[in-house]
Amino acid sequence: MFPGAHLEQHGDKPAIIMANSGFTQTFAELDAAANRLSRLLRAAGLQPGDHVAMCMENHDRYLEIVWGCHYAGLVYTCASSRLTSHELEYIVNDCGARAYITSKYKADQAAEIIATTPDVELRLMLDGTIDGYESYETAVAGQSPEPLEETRMAGLDMLYSSGTTGMPKGIAKEFPNTPLEGTPGGVMPLLSLLFGMDESKRYLSPAPFYHAAPLRFCLATNALGSTIVAMEHFDAEEYLRLVEEHQITHSQVVPTMFIRMLKLPEATRAKYDVSSLECVIHAAAPCPVPVKQQMIEWFGPVIREYYAGSEGNGFVYCDSQSWLAHPGTVGSAIGCTVHICDEDGEDVPTGQSGTVYFEGGAQFEYHNDPEKTKSSRHSKGWSTLGDVGYLDDDGFLYLTDRKAYMIISGGVNIYPQEAENILVTHPKVVDVAVFGVPNDDFGEEVKAVVQPVEMPADDAAAAALASELIQFCRSELADVKCPRSIDFRTELPRHPTGKLYKRLLKDEYWKAAGRSI
Repeated sequence: MFPGAHLEQHGDKPAIIMANSGFTQTFAELDAAANRLSRLLRAAGLQPGDHVAMCMENHDRYLEIVWGCHYAGLVYTCASSRLTSHELEYIVNDCGARAYITSKYKADQAAEIIATTPDVELRLMLDGTIDGYESYETAVAGQSPEPLEETRMAGLDMLYSSGTTGMPKGIAKEFPNTPLEGTPGGVMPLLSLLFGMDESKRYLSPAPFYHAAPLRFCLATNALGSTIVAMEHFDAEEYLRLVEEHQITHSQVVPTMFIRMLKLPEATRAKYDVSSLECVIHAAAPCPVPVKQQMIEWFGPVIREYYAGSEGNGFVYCDSQSWLAHPGTVGSAIGCTVHICDEDGEDVPTGQSGTVYFEGGAQFEYHNDPEKTKSSRHSKGWSTLGDVGYLDDDGFLYLTDRKAYMIISGGVNIYPQEAENILVTHPKVVDVAVFGVPNDDFGEEVKAVVQPVEMPADDAAAAALASELIQFCRSELADVKCPRSIDFRTELPRHPTGKLYKRLLKDEYWKAAGRSI
């Protein structure tokens, strides 16, 4: 399915509403725009299976560009607008992009990468141009809004990991070479069958389009004939206002957004009617138990959770009722089998932590990185995202942390997620990162970096707040799992999708100590 499949039923219905700008595009307008771009790309010589890259903010015309690439049967890479020029040029070259699309907002970076991306044949820019780029608007205006005459093949995304532990890696799957018409594709069956989305629903997307989950769920929403309301940037109160204004039925968020909403004043939270919500999906990061408990109490039993990755190699799901019966779980496997394995690859007993592997999910490779692909595989062919967790007696999965973030202090394995989940619930804390720093006696010790509601006025106030937070953590966890020291910052390096760039903080402290990780 695709937007053009809904023209007879509701071509004049909004397919996308951009909350901040007010830009609205109907299904007929979206389909015509996608057709024009698909024709432009074909005229430039791009054929099904060829690659195109794009990098821009949550632009009004973002989804028409993705659909245009999809209509042309291309493999499209949506790069984060927060990447450095070095990271961006690496991705454009690594994916083999023959075309590159960006916006005037990214003009400086667009100019920087021209010389270092020599294989790009077509460069397009929205909202204006610079040397080396054609006007997107002018180029597509010269094309017909009618579909390509040939049998259209469905495109495919090839997205890149966030690069928290090195350069991003493309997640490659075999090009399906299937017709556009009649192909369900992507997460559309999941969104429809599991989450109850249909053409009568309204979906609120508060995250960047370039990230896997927002992109794929927005495309699936369009494919089902439903309206998307998209935020350019997440704001807790604005999110609630939009739910009420547009009578939103479905949305997908990350736990950080829950936390921001819960920290709003009670009067602000009570001001908005959220009763239209039927399904609020969260993923991307573990959700602290008290946070999810409060969200279910507030929104009702409409909270759904899944654990999966851009790799598509497995899927774990949990509704509110199952979570209340198994607090802290991320759910049970659907369409695959979860294995918990020790360092030797052997299955561990129920309740014991180990590396989480999926059996029976989709196959994938890390583009141009056979070593990373190999490191993600079990000897039996199962694959992992690098997370650590355990299963309970009912087969529900609980995530402990990322294996890469485990702290070894005096021979004791410590998973910093436990301390993070406690500290973030403190009323004086906005955000927190916990990780290991060098310790001459124990190898590593636990450090926390906190974004407080109000920055301490002086060193004495900082010391007092640090002591208060450490004691708060120790009231819930064993001392060894709690930070021995806390630093304060006005903001932590967190991706708009909610993923914390903890590696950046950890690298900083290890380098300052003259040590390498």
